[in-house]
Amino acid sequence: MTNKNEASMKALAAELLAPADVKIDGDRPWDIQVNNDKLFTRIFREGSLGFGESYMDGWWDCEALDELIHRILRNRVDKNMPFNWKVFIYRLSGLLFNRQTQRRSWVVGKEHYDLGNDIFEATFDSRITGSCGYWKTATTLDAAQDAKLDLICRKIGLKPGQTVLDIGCGWGAFMKYAAEHYGATCVGATVSKQQVKLGKDLCNRLPVEFRLMDYRDISGKYDHVVSMGMFEHVGYKNFDTYFNVARNALKDDGLFLLHTIGANVSEQVIDPWLDKYIFPNGAIPSIDAIGKSLSGKFVVEDWHNFGTDYDKTLIAWMNKFNQHWPKLKEKYTESFYRMWRYYLLSCAGGFRSRNIQVWQLVLSKDGQLSRYQSIR
Repeated sequence: MTNKNEASMKALAAELLAPADVKIDGDRPWDIQVNNDKLFTRIFREGSLGFGESYMDGWWDCEALDELIHRILRNRVDKNMPFNWKVFIYRLSGLLFNRQTQRRSWVVGKEHYDLGNDIFEATFDSRITGSCGYWKTATTLDAAQDAKLDLICRKIGLKPGQTVLDIGCGWGAFMKYAAEHYGATCVGATVSKQQVKLGKDLCNRLPVEFRLMDYRDISGKYDHVVSMGMFEHVGYKNFDTYFNVARNALKDDGLFLLHTIGANVSEQVIDPWLDKYIFPNGAIPSIDAIGKSLSGKFVVEDWHNFGTDYDKTLIAWMNKFNQHWPKLKEKYTESFYRMWRYYLLSCAGGFRSRNIQVWQLVLSKDGQLSRYQSIR
């Protein structure tokens, strides 16, 4: 590629970024600072994967990366990018193949959740709650996560002695809270060995059981079912199976609370960079896709959107991770730090732009005989 072509790519990038009020080598916190002249050729050749990887490689910097992504998405800069065959083929793969088969479901456990418990302890709240907090009245990360866990318990009407199945239980934050504060007995399923290992220690002597298993192998009946931040790993082709599993596990008069990230439009795959480095085989559900799969299986008692709270949660995670980085960098590389920063702040920008949401659905098998009281 000649210098002339490099200059042409830079000019095209500047034109695309102009509606978002983002300047190349500008002096605002959200402006891109270029460290390698081949940056824009790489981005146009490789799409958003190249955008993220070039940041990991130090080809560009941005002080307020979250605000940069917010501006890009809010002004649809990404939608105006030139056609890219690599991106097209990647998206086509999600339509043609089931990327979340039972065999492939273990990949995200191994590559993300088994990354290292020290990373998640240094990022998440003290309970290690790996999903969006609830900031309605909270002012700290721990308070926001406890508020979210309590909100879920209240939404399902959890009572002492009842049993709860947690599909995708993580490190057991919900189960620990439900057992301690509501006297519940909980069973959780996860595909992460490290989550089971640490979760058992955290929930020691509580009526909480961890099972290393794919959700498709779940059996038994429970008073309630919950699932937080796991549905994004199920995949569109498996939604019917997932909801059948949840229905079969739920007692007739119980409630199922589904907490998930939601997309404004139906897409079978996530951003290529997130797919490669953070959530392999991920797929964010849309209202349309969820609705079709719920048909004939559940009655929607409540649908709650608090997507803007994930922006706050991710910024809090980034701040906590920065505080712990001086110790972590003895074990992890600078490239890892840039990857983790790009993950947290780019997602914060996504939620800030309202490009993605956070939904909590309260579901019953055949509808509550008495009117369900929505809880906020």
